[in-house]
Amino acid sequence: MAVISRGFGARREQPDGRVPPGQYVTDDFPVLSAGPTPYVDRADWRLEVEDLDGTTTRFDWDGLMALPSEEVTVDIHCVTRWSRLGTRWRGVSLDTLLDEVGTAAEYALVRCYGDYTTNLALEDLTDGKAWIAFEHDGEDLAPEHGGPARLLVPHLYLWKSAKWVNGIDLRDDDEPGFWETVGYHDRGDPWLEQRYAGD
Repeated sequence: MAVISRGFGARREQPDGRVPPGQYVTDDFPVLSAGPTPYVDRADWRLEVEDLDGTTTRFDWDGLMALPSEEVTVDIHCVTRWSRLGTRWRGVSLDTLLDEVGTAAEYALVRCYGDYTTNLALEDLTDGKAWIAFEHDGEDLAPEHGGPARLLVPHLYLWKSAKWVNGIDLRDDDEPGFWETVGYHDRGDPWLEQRYAGD
């Protein structure tokens, strides 16, 4: 049975099985931020991946673009209860990125321009589950949506897909990020409605 939803955009039917509990479907892409939008020129953009032993692998924009990229079409789900279906992205798989590093870590703390952080288990970033995305719907990723590059982890609530990514600290312990320290769930699985700590 399909459900008609109301949201920021046009009313949409929810395809069975694609929308987590408590979510509505929208055609819009609302912009939610915990602070001002950083504007980072590609010439200045850097991504540093620090492994457990302190070894740091650095990527500039040209280095990121030299890695194999792929186009993915995924549904995204925000903790504020909207879902957007069939979004198109281009990015570098975290599998590809981490192959350049090689690590025994179990967790990652993702850092961003603007000092935002979020934590993820490495199993949520590997096996084709996450990308460093730099295009959305065939266009360069706009700054308000995390451009020039953001993390994309579509199977988790969107706050885990950190905007303006510039660092990944690989860890053997799970250090909470920005929203996790103020009461949001540590993992954020939309299918389990893991919005807040204790859910």
